[in-house]
Amino acid sequence: MQATSTLEHPEAPPAVKSRSFKRAFADVREAWDHRELWGHLGWQDIKQRYRRSVIGPLWITISMGTTALALGLLYSVLFDTNVPTFLPYVTVGFIVWNFILGCITEGTDVFIANEGLIKHLPAPITVHVMRMVWRQVLFLLHNLAVYAIVLAIFFPALSHQYTISDGGPVHPGLSWTIVLAIPGFALLAVNAVWVALAFGVISTRFRDIPPVVTSFINLVFFMTPIVWDAGVLQKVTGGGGSNDWRILIAELNPVYHFVEVVRAPLLGHAVDWHHWAIVGGFTVVGWALAMVILRNYRARVSYWV
Repeated sequence: MQATSTLEHPEAPPAVKSRSFKRAFADVREAWDHRELWGHLGWQDIKQRYRRSVIGPLWITISMGTTALALGLLYSVLFDTNVPTFLPYVTVGFIVWNFILGCITEGTDVFIANEGLIKHLPAPITVHVMRMVWRQVLFLLHNLAVYAIVLAIFFPALSHQYTISDGGPVHPGLSWTIVLAIPGFALLAVNAVWVALAFGVISTRFRDIPPVVTSFINLVFFMTPIVWDAGVLQKVTGGGGSNDWRILIAELNPVYHFVEVVRAPLLGHAVDWHHWAIVGGFTVVGWALAMVILRNYRARVSYWV
């Protein structure tokens, strides 16, 4: 009788809490398993944007090249720097900055912009973040054509020891260390995912966050060594060390370290170990924060959009 009762009334499976790290990690893992989906959607985003254009995505490259050339020449005159070394510095800085800027600004709007898909497509919400980051990666790959052109033109100036400005630090020049840009960009992309996850969820609940981030990011641009050389701070302080507040302007800016782990190898600069340490620390802490947010509010995103 006991065996029959057990068969007729099987025990119910244990209930899984909606707020659990298991489900949060599962959301990220399933999103990676759906890489064909977000890879296709990200590529279609670019094709759709330039569908009726004559030269298509080449406008991405042309826009980047024009901006880098104009600002590079302008600031080289203002800061009295060497154009053959300063122009590549500005160009690579802009390429990396545009990737960071796109991931942050579009990350705050990633779930709001995909309201229809979130409500009708049974997929992890991280899929929409992966799609957005992949789209930005494709933009960056187009912009690398500008880097290749600049490198071909100014290779003689970058192939040996050089300085960007008189009295600035001496850089060793291009070498095999250029391959370090690959892990640097990998860290950049990994961090872009958690930034978009965290800001995307928060912005979906509080719609004032996107304009605030957009306004604040303009200030971050001018505080980051993109169109000015960080070595200028050392020259101004007379090599006064990292305790000088003017050097701390760059060192306390996390975006500067993310830019450096990619830009420095591409230009033949020596990448200081502390840049990698800070980026690695932000990666661990950022993903931990993103998983907490995903654990607590993942299920509410579809109601907030």
